[in-house]
Amino acid sequence: MNVTFLQELFATIAERGRELLSTEPRDHGVANVVGLCQALLAGRGEASGMALAAEITTAYQTLTVEERQEFFTALRDRFGPPRDRLRDAAARYAASGERADERRLIEAAEPLRQELLRRINRVPGNTAMLVAMRADLLALLKQRSAPAADLRDVDADFEHLLGSWFNRGFLVMRRIDWHTPAAVLDRIIRYEQVHTINGWDDLRRRIDPVDRRCYAFFHPALVDEPLIFVEVALTGEIPAAIAPLLAEQRAIVPATEQTTAVFYSISNTQLGLRGISFGSFLIKQVADELSRELPALKTFVTLSPVPGFAPWLAAARAQTAAEALDGVDPEILALADAPGWPADPARAERLRDTLMGLAAQYLLEAKNRDGRALDAVARFHLGNGARLERLNWLGDLSDKGLRQSHDIMVNYPYALADIEKNHEAYSNQGVIAAAPSVRGLLRSGRGGRTRTRAAAGP
Repeated sequence: MNVTFLQELFATIAERGRELLSTEPRDHGVANVVGLCQALLAGRGEASGMALAAEITTAYQTLTVEERQEFFTALRDRFGPPRDRLRDAAARYAASGERADERRLIEAAEPLRQELLRRINRVPGNTAMLVAMRADLLALLKQRSAPAADLRDVDADFEHLLGSWFNRGFLVMRRIDWHTPAAVLDRIIRYEQVHTINGWDDLRRRIDPVDRRCYAFFHPALVDEPLIFVEVALTGEIPAAIAPLLAEQRAIVPATEQTTAVFYSISNTQLGLRGISFGSFLIKQVADELSRELPALKTFVTLSPVPGFAPWLAAARAQTAAEALDGVDPEILALADAPGWPADPARAERLRDTLMGLAAQYLLEAKNRDGRALDAVARFHLGNGARLERLNWLGDLSDKGLRQSHDIMVNYPYALADIEKNHEAYSNQGVIAAAPSVRGLLRSGRGGRTRTRAAAGP
């Protein structure tokens, strides 16, 4: 009720503000949006400012992809830090070292576009628009063209502000069940990124039975928009494959036999919030919630895909004498090129040791430029303090599973006693907490040979 009242109040203020704005014809396209942004920064009135902010987001939505890149370029070139003021403040602070001059320097260093984005955000509904705007910016950055690559400073300001506005303290966790509003349930179906939800019946099988749970984080500014959600299966053991968890016909696990909470899917729903981490908070809060509700639960573990494995292996095979394939029999590896090989028991068995060993090598040794696990899912769970416990052969027999990970899945347990230790070791030294059985798979992937360099970690 209070939120609705405030939204109506702000809408009324914005409407009154429109009456105060000039009715002279405006430019169109990028020039119009940039002009509105300049007017918003120059003005001081609350009503006119809200009206301008609303006009900016409305006008932005009419821009083409090319025009949006021009707009972001204008944000970079025309709404950066005030250079003259910054130079003067830096010189004054260098000469005096006084705290007052330090504060002036910090204020002068802030790009004008940060204040611009804050003012745009004053209008109800504009938070969602700014998230969508950043999604457009990220799409441009992904192109890696020279003009787009120069927009990283603009993205840094978006990420800085959105990181503050979507701080964990503002998020609310809600359980998603069959009584949740239909609009939210529909978004859960559409936003699922790991294991496709095939309609309402499939969704009900995932959230309604006594051995299934779904939880999501929400933000007050994005009504009925889940930011991230996790699906949980309550089982009596750690699963090795996804199909039995998602089967239409399966035996429901009674509460008396539930000892394990399996996080089998976690989906970020807002592309514009990429890089703003709250997934780890969701998993830990869900684990805490389930521990209170079901004290018999002793194990919290994931059943996770390995989305980067197949592309990594394909890239290695495309190289001449790739170090990653040292000791691997190319004839055996070629068996993976035949479509439908998982359905051929003889071929799958011949591939098993080689692919499992290479998957272990990928997870334990393949690193990104920051020295962290190359696989995004592994990086997420290891960074949260989980442990690389078990690789599961033919864990995901879907087309997507074959395309991404050659049907291999991974269990990452979250042991409360070890989470902080694992997190610190991974964050500070890049040490991967992994079971000895996983490290032992490295030998299989190299035809019985191992590298002289030992893998990091205990």
